[in-house]
Amino acid sequence: MPDSSPAVEPEHAAVELRNARLAFGDRTLWADLDLTVRPGEFVAVLGPNGAGKSSLLKVLLGQLPLSGGTATIAGSPAKTGNAHVGYVPQQKSLDEGVPLRGRDLVGLGVDGHRWGTGVRFWKTRRTAVDAAIAQVGAESYANAPIGSLSGGEQQRLRIAQALVGDPRVLLCDEPLLSLDIANQHLVSALIDRRRRDHDTAVLFVTHEINPILPLVDRVLYLVDGQFRIGTPTEVMTSEVLSELYRTDVEVLEVRGRLVVVGTGDAIDALGSAGGLRPGEGVHHDHHEDHA
Repeated sequence: MPDSSPAVEPEHAAVELRNARLAFGDRTLWADLDLTVRPGEFVAVLGPNGAGKSSLLKVLLGQLPLSGGTATIAGSPAKTGNAHVGYVPQQKSLDEGVPLRGRDLVGLGVDGHRWGTGVRFWKTRRTAVDAAIAQVGAESYANAPIGSLSGGEQQRLRIAQALVGDPRVLLCDEPLLSLDIANQHLVSALIDRRRRDHDTAVLFVTHEINPILPLVDRVLYLVDGQFRIGTPTEVMTSEVLSELYRTDVEVLEVRGRLVVVGTGDAIDALGSAGGLRPGEGVHHDHHEDHA
């Protein structure tokens, strides 16, 4: 299935992959990948473990070179240190021994781009950090030791760290991992609000599909070197998933939910792709995506 997004001039695209290929030795994770992500678009990147989801984000972050084709993000070829790109990593709780306050963690998002030095820099830095903290509603604990905060509070601050540079593209790598349902919805809503208010494009790698499916514009589904791109209702069908997995896969509707059966990956009880309410029946078995 080709990229179904409306035509966008490359210079106006938030993310542009053309004939992209990523391989490690004789194993190809994906090839011939054409994808255009528009400003403000929310794209979920789905698929079983080892399909190359997190590796795709590493390519866009400039941490992995493509084996072929091109990758452009926020108007520039993919490279490290792009100030227009924000990154939200997997949730990993920090212990009480970490000598950082919440605002110090957010400030690392400024320091990584080396905005400058001197009094003017520090004033600009403080203003940017305060604004990012306000965007995620973390003012009440921004000055607390990071190790004393809950997993949900820490992840809010990681989102603030990603937003501190006012990114045009937000790359999210399993940001809901290990969070409870309430915090999954909270984190998802924060990211969705950012893209709606600031026209920030979002690429969201996840196994926890439930909190984001009502927010998603399109899905990129990666399986065993194959892929499909389209709306959830276009991609999450028996026909498409059977073709991707090269085996019989059934997508069943049960009490308003889609249940995917037959992948062999224990992957899915997927909620209805056509207007699911937050909190309703979607799960994707969560493990890290290894190349």
